[in-house]
Amino acid sequence: MDSGNLKIEWARQYMPVLSAISDRFKKEKPFAGKVIGMALHVEAKTANLVRTLADGGATVHITGCNPLSTQDDVAEALGKVPNVYCYAKRGCSVDEYYQAIDTVLDAKPVITIDDGMDLIHRLHTVRQDVLSGVIGGCEETTTGIHRLRAMAADGKLLFPVIAVNDTPMKHYFDNVHGTGESALTAIMATTNSLIAGKWIVVAGFGFCGRGLARKASALGAKVIVTEIDPRRALEAHMEGFHVMSMQEAARVGDIFITTTGNRDVITGDHMTVMKSGVILSNAGHFNIEIDGIWLSSHADTIEERDGIHSYHIGGKVIHLLAEGRLVNLAVPKGMGHPIEVMDLSFALQALSTEYLALHHVELKPDVHQVPDEIDRMVASYKLASLNLSIDKLTKDQEEYMGSWDHGT
Repeated sequence: MDSGNLKIEWARQYMPVLSAISDRFKKEKPFAGKVIGMALHVEAKTANLVRTLADGGATVHITGCNPLSTQDDVAEALGKVPNVYCYAKRGCSVDEYYQAIDTVLDAKPVITIDDGMDLIHRLHTVRQDVLSGVIGGCEETTTGIHRLRAMAADGKLLFPVIAVNDTPMKHYFDNVHGTGESALTAIMATTNSLIAGKWIVVAGFGFCGRGLARKASALGAKVIVTEIDPRRALEAHMEGFHVMSMQEAARVGDIFITTTGNRDVITGDHMTVMKSGVILSNAGHFNIEIDGIWLSSHADTIEERDGIHSYHIGGKVIHLLAEGRLVNLAVPKGMGHPIEVMDLSFALQALSTEYLALHHVELKPDVHQVPDEIDRMVASYKLASLNLSIDKLTKDQEEYMGSWDHGT
């Protein structure tokens, strides 16, 4: 068996929830005759989602959502799956990246699945010729949801999109544990740097940021959190983390990890005061959180290692990982989120896609939440796979919780 299929099968054995859904899809074929277009990180866990959709009768066209996150052997293996067409490749240029997105859209998908909203953005701007045939989409990540909500607020979103990112099963597991573990793993594997005793600066205390802060602290790091929201900053303080502005943190930090999904989080003003040898990384989304252009334009010399660019500026050196792209996927040793976490996230994707196929006529063009029953179903599947049992409300308890006139 080739290396791509070996990776896919390795992941499959630790994805019991998605496997159970795939078994049902094989029987029911909810996507029979439908074309699904996808722009996701093309690696082993994603491949199992693609195979699950194909098991449900879909013809799937997929490309990457990041120029450095594709695993080429997995992409090659996916291209051999019946009714699956994969156009992703690692290290593609910007032109090649959008050419692959256009190739996906040339297949005239009726459902889109995005990580960052690039397919949907392309559909609404450059490829409006395909737009009328799309019945709905799913969005995987926080950055994409922010963009979609802005688009909907402007009245520009022309089909319903399910915010797969905005569900408890995604926030509490994918964001907290997935990003938290995989980003630190990628940093350590790429740099061979010790976490214990270091000043780790985490930009943003959303679900991803708090997962990173907690796990870095568990490894012995001294964690600084930067925030723009006073409530999240106070929450970080109450959890025992140091809270300060990025300008203050820039003078202290040894390793910086951005998780905001916004731009210009670490700028030249910050890098000017950083100490020599700092490591900069992004676990948010696009490569605009850290100002790599400033680094390139101010560097006296640049050294390149696997996954690391070292910028020598005025007698000190600043190390940028993965060109400022997603560190857990874009470094050469990046594997993305742990398999068991993506089992849950991709189960949500599969069931949300099925929901769109069945209920799209009931949904207006807007950003919609994942139905609560789907979120609970995924949790129940996972508990069953772990042989864990929980309690159920009795009739008296249900009556009590649904009543307003029970006093003390």
